[in-house]
Amino acid sequence: MRIIAALFWGFLLINMSVYVISSMSGQAFDFATASIISVIFTLLVVVLGEAGVPNEPIDTHH
Repeated sequence: MRIIAALFWGFLLINMSVYVISSMSGQAFDFATASIISVIFTLLVVVLGEAGVPNEPIDTHH
């Protein structure tokens, strides 16, 4: 469920950001490109969140 929620919000926020940036720069909004970018970005965030953060506490500090 976390991955679906991350994909949903990533899709919305990235598409919104691309729309605003393209509008401000005077370019045409390309939904397909924005959607591909949002899926790639969301997958990178999910992979980094799953693999990059340890679950067990650290016992000793050096």
